[in-house]
Amino acid sequence: MKKILLILFIFTFCTQVIVAQKETTVLTLKNSNDGPTISKHIYGHFAEHLGKCIYGGFFVGEKSSIPNTKGVRNDIITALKELKIPNLRWPGGCFADTYHWKDGIGPKEDRPSIVNRWWGGTTEDNSFGTHDFLNLCEVLGTEPYLASNVGSGTVQELEQWVQYVNHDSGSPMSELRKKNDREKPWGVTFWGVGNEMWGCGGNMTPEYYANLYKQYATFMTDWSNNDKLFRIASGANVADYHWTEVLMRDIPKSLIEGVALHSYSFVKWEKKGSSTKFNEEQYFATMQTALKMEELVTKHSDIMDKYDPENKVALIVDEWGGWYDVEEGTNPGFLYQQNTMRDAMIAGTTLNIFNNHSKRVKMANLAQTVNVLQAVILTENEKMLLTPTYHVMKMYTVHHDAQLLPMTINSPSYTHNGEKLPALSASASKDKNGLIHISLVNIDSKKDHKIEIDMQELGIKNVTGTILASPKLQDHNTFDNPSKIKPAVFKGFETKKGKLEITIPAFTVVVLETK
Repeated sequence: MKKILLILFIFTFCTQVIVAQKETTVLTLKNSNDGPTISKHIYGHFAEHLGKCIYGGFFVGEKSSIPNTKGVRNDIITALKELKIPNLRWPGGCFADTYHWKDGIGPKEDRPSIVNRWWGGTTEDNSFGTHDFLNLCEVLGTEPYLASNVGSGTVQELEQWVQYVNHDSGSPMSELRKKNDREKPWGVTFWGVGNEMWGCGGNMTPEYYANLYKQYATFMTDWSNNDKLFRIASGANVADYHWTEVLMRDIPKSLIEGVALHSYSFVKWEKKGSSTKFNEEQYFATMQTALKMEELVTKHSDIMDKYDPENKVALIVDEWGGWYDVEEGTNPGFLYQQNTMRDAMIAGTTLNIFNNHSKRVKMANLAQTVNVLQAVILTENEKMLLTPTYHVMKMYTVHHDAQLLPMTINSPSYTHNGEKLPALSASASKDKNGLIHISLVNIDSKKDHKIEIDMQELGIKNVTGTILASPKLQDHNTFDNPSKIKPAVFKGFETKKGKLEITIPAFTVVVLETK
């Protein structure tokens, strides 16, 4: 009897050990010097003339009682400086292809009004134009990314815009700029040649647009291309791989520096559901589309590799983020939505994907900065709050221009109704000071997960961490409680026999710093 009990005890013990081993995910990370640089421009933002992003968001006017600098809210300026945003895309979006830049220069009282036919049919007075935007970028210390009008504009209009903002003197447009009280040019590098040409930009075929793009791109610079512009072609809608194929095949590499890609995360187009009152099924479906970014980036990159093996043309994901039904009682055309821990999951996993594909992905733009879609900032009159997405992007600033470290991770599954998704997402980098940072996301709505990292391989001893967490997936910051969700010190790890053992709670984002 004692032998039987002993055997049962040994069997039970061994089974528990095996189960425990299976429950721990091993993350293998190599301290290599061969990885690509994670461009800081992957962490870019997007400000379209849409809803209350510009007017009532960024821009309140110089006469506003809200503290401002030349009409732009000071609290937003401070928040974006702290976020270290590397670039800002403007004025659209769909809005760009009905925007004529000359309407937005000169004395504000002389500027014509425009009807924003894309977003709510509102009338805008053009009080926020080229000077206002580019001066804001200077204040923020960020690179402007101008989206040009190809849909309803002309080659001449774009060529003159380039002259206006980039030529020092001697051209009609540079003299016009000086007349409008700006002596020195801004020197804008990033230019989008149209937006969503397959849709709101003109419902074009890729073959037609490729020819049109070549015409516009040719006249943007001089014959020797000394302006060194970074020209970005309007790229594919999600999985339209044919679009990417045609652009890469038909456009000479001397005329193109980047190809765009747009992809949003949602339940389904016809009924996206509430941004805060969602259930497990809706959360799972949203994360399915968010994680689809891995496949999209991989397949579009494979096509680009075929035509550009030297990796000269960048993949630019200049619209991404969560998209839900607007908040009750708000204008449907304004795309105003709240921002929960679900959005933190989207942000963390998507940025990890971009980091891990940083050899080809050189820029991305979250849609959008203030009051629209997956915004990092929300405003209500004089009040302002920072969203969970803001906090994730700030936690991830440690990856800006750092070197990607190769890793392998066999993630456990997050399961719902018989379907599976990888529960864990990760990326890692080494900065110029030799500090290693590891960003981890657990999208599982119910389970904590354990991760083990070999410390000896990394040659590190000290570890600190930051976590973004909240009791419920639906939790969000409000104007009455703007700090409900904010980063905190993370202590859910310990070192055992040269290995770092981490317990990452359900639906959280964690960033570790190792020395």
